[in-house]
Amino acid sequence: MKVFFIDKVHPVLQERLVRNGFDCIDATHFSMDDLLQRKNEVQGFVIRARFFLNTEFLSNFLNLSFIARSGSGLENIDAAYCKAHQIQLFNSPEGNRNAVAEHALGMLLALMNKLCKANEQINRGIWKREENRGEELDGKTVGIIGYGNNGAAFAKKLRGFDVKVLAYDKFKQGFGDTFVQESTLEAIFNTADVLSLHIPQNKETVAFVNEAFINSFKKPFYLLNLSRGKIVHTESLIKALESNKIKAAGLDVLEYESKDFESIFANQLPAAFQYLLDSDRVLLSPHVGGWTKESYFKLSDVLADKIISFYEHQ
Repeated sequence: MKVFFIDKVHPVLQERLVRNGFDCIDATHFSMDDLLQRKNEVQGFVIRARFFLNTEFLSNFLNLSFIARSGSGLENIDAAYCKAHQIQLFNSPEGNRNAVAEHALGMLLALMNKLCKANEQINRGIWKREENRGEELDGKTVGIIGYGNNGAAFAKKLRGFDVKVLAYDKFKQGFGDTFVQESTLEAIFNTADVLSLHIPQNKETVAFVNEAFINSFKKPFYLLNLSRGKIVHTESLIKALESNKIKAAGLDVLEYESKDFESIFANQLPAAFQYLLDSDRVLLSPHVGGWTKESYFKLSDVLADKIISFYEHQ
């Protein structure tokens, strides 16, 4: 089976596939036209986010058997087309869930203790203790929306703190245990001091966190988004920061992201994005929550497990 690697991933995936009889093609330098020229050869794709594999593109690959996405989200793949045409989809959220959870916890502690603000001030020769007085996580209520791999991993990291963890997932029930209380959105609105988002991007979740959603919270809260940028409506976030409805926000993802995100800095920045950059109550990272040295290996190793296991039983 010929597998075309559209994006660079950890070499363990290719090594394991080759050992199991797959023919792996380095297509990381291919354009979409290059791939179309070899459409009859392609039986598998390995991708991260370089291309959007829509119906128009995929319909050319009549011998395509599977698509493997290194990571969790499948928003750059037409999943409905794949299901209708028996194209198997593999992803690897298990590979970076620990990395995401640790990143979320790090962001939260940094925000609550104003570490980045204090560090920046000291670097400028400013020594202010009172205005950098922090808050303790112990005793707080943490709301998690989305209790898949990442949400559950974040809840696990919180076990070392004296916190109440409420988790809501529209598609899951019966997951409550000693450490996590299965919850409704209303209960999170009523009691949460922290909200962490771990949901996929789809038609239902774009701008999920909007002004009405934020105003449903009874208390000011800390917001963490390590899922997808478009889930949080930036203008609504800014209003909430200005009114202190949101105390601070940790964002690993942004509404303005694209596959060539770096180029945004070459142009005039959107005003809302500039606000986030200027605020000392917003902590930003460049979509690296799940991108550690360890997860880079695990993402590919998990995919290898799934692909090999699937075709062993065909």
